[in-house]
Amino acid sequence: MKKVLLIDDDDDILIEVQEVISGLGFACYCAASVDAAIGEVKMHPDLDLIISDLRLPDQSGLRLLQLLAAENTSARSIPVIITSGHADRDDVVNLFRNGAVDFLPKPIH
Repeated sequence: MKKVLLIDDDDDILIEVQEVISGLGFACYCAASVDAAIGEVKMHPDLDLIISDLRLPDQSGLRLLQLLAAENTSARSIPVIITSGHADRDDVVNLFRNGAVDFLPKPIH
């Protein structure tokens, strides 16, 4: 079973996206901050995908990408999709330069 980590500080979004992803047959883990997400990555090093909001309460999705890139583990190779309703073009370019595989504007349909 493929494993996905969802990161968003909005509980409603986490629940909604988790239901969709789980309904498609994926195991789904959730975190509300970058610190919690790093803990989930350490607990589940075999994640297949991370989907993260750009703006989080403790750090940004960009910082998450940088932390993952600095890891000397398999975490470096986990694809990361960033979502945001408030990103500008410079934000998106910076995300791709730091390893994001895709960007999805919110709301996600």
